Amino acid sequence: MTFSVRAGLKKFNIDHNFEVKNIYEYYAKWIREGRLKVNSDWNKDLKIKFTVQDPCQIVRKSYGDPIAEDLRFIVKSVVGEENFIDMIPNRSNNYCCGGGGGFLQSGYTDARRAYGKIKADQILATKADYCVAPCHNCHAQIHDLSDQRDHAWQTVHLWTLICLSLGILGPNEREYLGDDLKDVLVFHPESAM
Repeated sequence: MTFSVRAGLKKFNIDHNFEVKNIYEYYAKWIREGRLKVNSDWNKDLKIKFTVQDPCQIVRKSYGDPIAEDLRFIVKSVVGEENFIDMIPNRSNNYCCGGGGGFLQSGYTDARRAYGKIKADQILATKADYCVAPCHNCHAQIHDLSDQRDHAWQTVHLWTLICLSLGILGPNEREYLGDDLKDVLVFHPESAM
């Protein structure tokens, strides 16, 4: 959506008095300013490993490596730098997941999965437990690729990790997570009695 708005404004020479920004920029800014008080302490002992998918539309086609750096800063802030494993290649050179540009909804499931094998092999090479997929299309494609490999990794939204690190991720918002994250920082009212 961000790419579409930026490209549409440019292509159709639409006069506007605003700048199109991405939420990753704001998350990174707010974390740096101490306004978004995320914490990675929850993962110090668990040592759950994470990698991140660089969405094509946001990184390569829109904002480039600076937004990829913000994305890594956010992920490392919420999971711990020592628990982050980068894919190779990465940032503007990262491989497409194979689900973008409408391919996810196109109905060509076998072709999409075959193309996505490059991404799946890249994720597997990291040996990460989770792939953070901040784009909805990337998330659905990468989750599907994991299903095809009998859940070799779990797929997680960026906002889920941010909420988990803030201690505000509810039990009902964890249903898609692996068992290793389902109870992290969950407040059980009965334990307060």
